[in-house]
Amino acid sequence: MSPTQLRVGIIGASARSGWAQVSHVPAIQALDGVTLAAVATRREESAREAAAAFGAPAWYSDPLAMIQDSSIDVVTVAVNVPDHRDLVLAALDAGKAVYCEAPLGSSPAETQMLAAAAQRSGHGVIGLQGRLNPSVRRAAQIIAEGGIGRPLNARVVSTTSAWGPATASAYEYFEKKDSGASLLTITAGHTLDIIEALLGEITEADARTEILWPHPRLLDTDGQTSREVPDHAEILAKTSMDTAVSASIVGGVPPEQGDFQLTLRGTDGWLSLTGGSMYGVQGGDLTLTSSAVFDAPDKPAAPAASAGPELNVAELYARLAQDVETGSRTAPDFTHALHNTRLVAAVSEAAESGQRWASSVR
Repeated sequence: MSPTQLRVGIIGASARSGWAQVSHVPAIQALDGVTLAAVATRREESAREAAAAFGAPAWYSDPLAMIQDSSIDVVTVAVNVPDHRDLVLAALDAGKAVYCEAPLGSSPAETQMLAAAAQRSGHGVIGLQGRLNPSVRRAAQIIAEGGIGRPLNARVVSTTSAWGPATASAYEYFEKKDSGASLLTITAGHTLDIIEALLGEITEADARTEILWPHPRLLDTDGQTSREVPDHAEILAKTSMDTAVSASIVGGVPPEQGDFQLTLRGTDGWLSLTGGSMYGVQGGDLTLTSSAVFDAPDKPAAPAASAGPELNVAELYARLAQDVETGSRTAPDFTHALHNTRLVAAVSEAAESGQRWASSVR
């Protein structure tokens, strides 16, 4: 690793659209000690365009070639979920630290295999960045220190503009069950992770899911597709703190109405987290209010970053840089990703079977 800069190469950095453009690139640009060293896409034209747009000194039309570049410390995998496996394995085999977007794999079995590979090879961190939001961290501290007494029950509404009545053909794979990219694995996965960051592991869950728009329109082709995955979910859960949680995971809201609301009631008070974005709770800042007296949340790792998608992503890069430098393990890793994937699978099974899921570890 560079002694002064953590050098990142992003696979899937398009200058025209995509999650990397709105989150990873501005997060890296706003951080001290982290630099964008290279970008990779599948086509030379788009790779050149991305490098010019983002100020990256190197570009690759072959992601595997970028992975082998000795000047790259961290490989960020920000491509479609079905393509994660081979790229993550190649980066781990090359001895790189890997930052992979969530979900890690397209199935629990694939996620387990990737988690095992990371344990053998080195750093693997997962893009469950919402738990690192400064307001979430302060809320967790209030709860842990008994600021609102014993946490009794939480009500959560978590929305996204995805999985609505219309989409584009480039995102049609989100509608297919075998892709591993769905409202449950993405929006619910991020939401459940924040709940666990605050209230401990989820130990029981009942769920119901619905497909409210079974045939979304494809806006760019004027066609339509078939939705195989839920676009709405209701989850009733219990955590290791014996806190009852009800969560509504809502797809297809208008972009300007994307939000997140969590209200927690305790024996001696309450707290609330509000905010979110059209991308889901992971893609925006949150505001903390509480009946308890508390210190303001810590300043963001990248104070110059906006309150958009880059804010929480920058928190994860800052943790990764610290971990690589010191050997610590503060960023959510691939073992954490496996836990989240298994939890989402359990919630999905509860919805399909109508049977309550209970963890074997109580």
